Amino acid sequence: MKSTLYFALLGIPLLFAACDPPDSVTQTEYVYRDDMRTLVKNIAQEARAARPSFIVVPQNGQAVALRSYCSDCATSVDVDYMNSIDGIGREDLNYGYSKDNVLNSAAQNRELSNFLNLYEDAGKTILVTDYVYSQAGVDDSYQTNSNLGYVGFAAPSRELDEIPTYPIKPFQENSEDISSLAAAKNFLYIINPSNYSGKDDFLQAVANTNYDVVIVDAFYEDELLSSGDVQSLKTKANGGSRLVLAYMSIGEAEDYRYYWGTEWETEKPEWLLEENPNWAGNYKVQYWHSDWQGIIYSNSDSYLNKIVSSGFSGVYLDIIDAYEYFEE
Repeated sequence: MKSTLYFALLGIPLLFAACDPPDSVTQTEYVYRDDMRTLVKNIAQEARAARPSFIVVPQNGQAVALRSYCSDCATSVDVDYMNSIDGIGREDLNYGYSKDNVLNSAAQNRELSNFLNLYEDAGKTILVTDYVYSQAGVDDSYQTNSNLGYVGFAAPSRELDEIPTYPIKPFQENSEDISSLAAAKNFLYIINPSNYSGKDDFLQAVANTNYDVVIVDAFYEDELLSSGDVQSLKTKANGGSRLVLAYMSIGEAEDYRYYWGTEWETEKPEWLLEENPNWAGNYKVQYWHSDWQGIIYSNSDSYLNKIVSSGFSGVYLDIIDAYEYFEE
């Protein structure tokens, strides 16, 4: 859930204009995005071995799909990677890149859209989270995304801790049964339940909505959501079925997760790197390391296996753009 502003403050390029890499990135350094693509593909393969319909959606880091420098980006797209995912999430496309509730410049929007078009051309669903709360801005966000063929969510807070009160009904609300990401007309992104009195209160609030897709954390505090909890979210208030995706960070380790070892505070694993200076409790990782991948997907009690066993429709993968940190 790191903002694009966070990477800008670190001096890390968000995108490569016109698909060409900056001078600071060499062909050799493309290995970092190769490793990230491999991680995402392995996650998809592992989950679908248990459930073929499992949905995989990476967020941000859209340039990861490129295998090399390109003058014609379409020829550099990793087709296997595209085939492994169902869509892509993108924060700050229209609002929030430099400041929440502020419309992005045309240049910023164009640079982001150039990459998203590669995914759209591949038939992938594009989920856009704009950080905007004024009524005029919210209306503009939804209409702009709709005109582009994207599915939008206007988040009133970057903390992703509330269900919007405006509009009263979700944009393009419907009672249809949603069984694929491509069928979704709207979504809710709420992974921080701190505004709710407890798990039951949070689950009921989400269940009472009519969004086609809901993205939630797989855990409530330290407790994995049960299959019953997840099932309770799979029906919209109007009776239609919907998809429930679990948020999972794969490019950084979080010290509030079940997998965190207390001894890591003094004796870090070799793959655990520096703390994110702008996001306390989050640590850079060598995401290509076998021990980290064991935590994420390959061990029998992995994060992914917990998500699959709880019956989530799919997974929403964050910190895909971790490769940019290593390229820099």
